[in-house]
Amino acid sequence: MLKQLSMYVENKKGIMKQITSILKEEKINILGSVNNNDGAEYGIVRMVVSEPERAFEALKGAGYLCSLIDVMGIEMPDEVGSLNRLLGALSDSNINVDYIYLSFNRDTSKPILIMHAADEDIYEVESCMKAKGFTAV
Repeated sequence: MLKQLSMYVENKKGIMKQITSILKEEKINILGSVNNNDGAEYGIVRMVVSEPERAFEALKGAGYLCSLIDVMGIEMPDEVGSLNRLLGALSDSNINVDYIYLSFNRDTSKPILIMHAADEDIYEVESCMKAKGFTAV
């Protein structure tokens, strides 16, 4: 299971630079990220980082509204149709995915799908995906 850092941020110029500067100072690596700043005033930044608890404390200390939640990472082959197969397995298992974004496994150089399924028990989803032959990270 992975920990995801989520931040509710003002949609203004330079906000990502401020966030990444804090993480840089703390020597925390960003492993995957998605920004949903499509609103006029505020948005959500979601990240998987090398040290989630320290990142949470550093960003919270800088005044950001943050949370840590469990998300799942599923390693996939880097080939045509991989994402479709994974999403098919989730659909066949009646698992509703709230959002996804990509990272990669630095050890195997394979893509990792980061996913959140709010209405599902993340441990049951992980068990289901392993039973279907997928590798959870």
